Amino acid sequence: MTVRPFLMSAVLKRVATAATITAMLSGMAQAASGKLTIGLVLPMSGAFADQGQYYENGVKLYQKLHGSTVAGLTVETVLRDDQGPGSGDLARRLTQELIVRNKADVILGYSFTPNAMSAATLLTEARKPAVIVNAATSIITEKSPYFVRVSFTLPQLAATLGAWAAKNNIKTAYTIVSDYAPGIDAETWFKKSFEAGGGKVIGDARTPVAAMEYSPFLQRAMEAKPDAVFAFNPGGDVSVAFMKAAKERGLVKSGIKLLVTGDVVDDYMLAAMGDAVDGVISSMHYQVELDNKANAGFLKSYKEMFGANAVPSVRTVQAYDAMALIYKAVEKTNGNLDGDALMAAFKGTKLDSPRGPVEIDPATRDVVENIYIRKGEQKDGGWHNIAFDTIEAVKDPAK
Repeated sequence: MTVRPFLMSAVLKRVATAATITAMLSGMAQAASGKLTIGLVLPMSGAFADQGQYYENGVKLYQKLHGSTVAGLTVETVLRDDQGPGSGDLARRLTQELIVRNKADVILGYSFTPNAMSAATLLTEARKPAVIVNAATSIITEKSPYFVRVSFTLPQLAATLGAWAAKNNIKTAYTIVSDYAPGIDAETWFKKSFEAGGGKVIGDARTPVAAMEYSPFLQRAMEAKPDAVFAFNPGGDVSVAFMKAAKERGLVKSGIKLLVTGDVVDDYMLAAMGDAVDGVISSMHYQVELDNKANAGFLKSYKEMFGANAVPSVRTVQAYDAMALIYKAVEKTNGNLDGDALMAAFKGTKLDSPRGPVEIDPATRDVVENIYIRKGEQKDGGWHNIAFDTIEAVKDPAK
């Protein structure tokens, strides 16, 4: 039997319409239940467990300040441990479990690129939105129309820092990055913007993601005699190890500037790094010392909740803003939890964040935000990242 093209088209349209109606009814039914379920997929064990704790702190702080209801719905969070990088299969399974078993309306999570990438097709099939809380490889949002990113991309940080370096009398650089997608993004975009400004990258190295021994890489970099070394790695103990090795090798003392993406010198790690951060230049979208009303209130509330000496991570702010984004979207839809309705609501949303003004680009579903150029300095008996330049409303240059 031959099906005429126009009949097939009509059938497909009816199927698509039925699927849309089913999804909308599902969203309305979930809203009718009076509950918004947010599934959290975060690293709560292993080498990067400290990162997971900071994300969880951000979620808890937001709900303490803004309540556990939105648009008449009670907000429930369900936390699952993806155990950090390299656990893509686990992250996908946990995402599926949250959607099927826990009836999650939105996923908040994915600290690492492999975990986000693994869940992309599943989210698309389920038509469930996911707010990326950190994973920073540029291409991720292109892997599913149900991704929205509230954190940053490596090209935003690296390209901004490369352009700054070229404008500030740095002529040559050597790059050292972790050998996975975010590291390659960082390397690519630092080099692209640095060389576009007249600089030249004269050498490079890629290191294992969880490397703890950096002396050989630093030694080769120093032997190349660049004006600066640019580095990226995934934070936590790995970054502490890198910074201490750079200090022990005498990189900065030798006259070579150290340039890093800000996640390498996250504020909460500075006490462990000590004077290894002295003079280190970094680019980031947040640091504790930012002088704005939203950050002052955030820091005050954070210390009240977690202790007078507690220092938030940039990851805390990202999770805090992820919750703000979800609440705003649900308010826009008047409690309709249909995935497509929520995705439409995310686009163009603006936040008055502790990091400064934030907006979700409607075209890319990526964040537009200020990038700050900072320097490691001693202040009030401790080490701090002090911003001395601001590049406003930076979009992901890779899109």
